[in-house]
Amino acid sequence: MAFPVDLRRCQILGLAGTASLALGGETAGALPVRELLAPASAQRALGLVGVYFGVVLLIAAWLLLGRLVRGSEPPTPRSLLLVLGVWAAPLLLAPPLFSRDVYSYLAQGAMVDAHMDVYAHGPAQLGGPLADEVAPVWQNTAAPYGPAFLAVASALSGLTRGELPAGLFGMRLVALLGVALMAAALPRLARHSGADPAAALWLGALNPLVLLHLVAGAHNDAIMLGLLGVGLAAALGRWPVLGAVLVTLAALVKAPAALGLLAVVAVQARAGRHPLRAVLTTTAAAAATTVVATAVAGTGYGWIRALDTPVSPHNWALTSLLGRATGALLDHLGSDLAPLAVPAWHLLGLAVTAVAVLFIWLRLRLRPVYALGLSLLTVAVFGPAIRPWYVLWGLFLIAAAAPNTSVRHRVAALAGVLALAVLPSGGPADTGQLVLAVSGGVLGVVVLWQAHQAAQAPALGRTA
Repeated sequence: MAFPVDLRRCQILGLAGTASLALGGETAGALPVRELLAPASAQRALGLVGVYFGVVLLIAAWLLLGRLVRGSEPPTPRSLLLVLGVWAAPLLLAPPLFSRDVYSYLAQGAMVDAHMDVYAHGPAQLGGPLADEVAPVWQNTAAPYGPAFLAVASALSGLTRGELPAGLFGMRLVALLGVALMAAALPRLARHSGADPAAALWLGALNPLVLLHLVAGAHNDAIMLGLLGVGLAAALGRWPVLGAVLVTLAALVKAPAALGLLAVVAVQARAGRHPLRAVLTTTAAAAATTVVATAVAGTGYGWIRALDTPVSPHNWALTSLLGRATGALLDHLGSDLAPLAVPAWHLLGLAVTAVAVLFIWLRLRLRPVYALGLSLLTVAVFGPAIRPWYVLWGLFLIAAAAPNTSVRHRVAALAGVLALAVLPSGGPADTGQLVLAVSGGVLGVVVLWQAHQAAQAPALGRTA
């Protein structure tokens, strides 16, 4: 007999998951340096178990909610948005989880506010307590983000006057705004693509990766995807210039969103506009937006050269893994070509990405939202660096435009696996931490199994 499912049970189970996440994060999260050393090892261990216990509960709640969405009486989009709000609420005041990137955002915003060139210097140039919070590997790395995001980070720095708690809360509010824009855009994109709005919200907004990394991690990918989503919705709603402006702003947060301009052009062409005119209009709107945003941010055009900002040497992107393996083999053979292995694989990955994106658009040019989703997923998979939340670039749009449930199931499976891929501290894992994380996950499975057995017992008694 299946576990009984209704919207209230899903809501409560997911809330229990995010509450456990928030509570565990108080000792095991990506804490400020002065707090990182404070919790005793036993408290950190308990927190890590609690975080992974919460992750398993959240994934289970999401999968059960998916059964409701696919059922004969699916919840309305409004009901799903309420569930999203309930699940996200405990994370609002939680410490950063699964990454220390939010500290980099704050330091870079303070640099811009202090009229320092963030595209020439890393946070180490800023110095002080705020810079100390940035992960060591990024201390001397220039900002890889566009002027639109840095303008927001600079304004937040001025408002909070460098106070860390206020800055963290402000960045989380920015991320929540991005998630709200994503949730607003998804039903509209789904209707234009002939997809189910409820299914799109379930996969694209209530996804555990959204809650774990965009909300709890406060990543700027949230505002990038939010602007991209509403920009595409505007273009589909016969507002192509506004769409181009919003998509360009998304690209001026993080560069991959620039592919969305292809979708804006394709939407206009599909609506009967001459392709050349569509290209010229979109290009003009994008250029004007870029000039204005860069002038407002006051960062100059150094963000163009920042597009080749180096990636972490130990990231687990496919091309980086193959590059390191090839380099190790060449080094073992005594070849002088070993240092070239990683750059060569990165170039090959970019070439594969370009060919794949071209193929996608030639095949799916009449389905621009879906084509864009597949293109962004390709960029994430074959790029020189990958993090679990990068998959959301494509997943968000695939959720809105997937042609069938089979595609959604595959993407949902990928999201469920990646939700377990990063420790709450955002740092590398050791054996002890992995054991604790697995213990927390197993505890979550045991609790769910006991709840399943308890739900079966009354029914079995009635049968007897």
